[in-house]
Amino acid sequence: MNIVEYTEFLVRSLVKEPDMVSVKQFDDEEEITVIQVLVNENDMGTVIGRNGNIAKAIRTLVQAAAHDKKVKIDIDSF
Repeated sequence: MNIVEYTEFLVRSLVKEPDMVSVKQFDDEEEITVIQVLVNENDMGTVIGRNGNIAKAIRTLVQAAAHDKKVKIDIDSF
């Protein structure tokens, strides 16, 4: 399982509308992998969490799964 699939798995397990989750990967010039996570507007609070704790946990888990790569996760709604 690559980091995009892993991120998608984590986010889909949290939200009420898992079919509305979109996860895409972009490679930056500075060897940073950017993962864009789009969720339904109603699920945004669930993914971010109080004080951003859920988002921080997702970032920590994905960074650990990426091993030596540097990963940045952008979470947004549509």
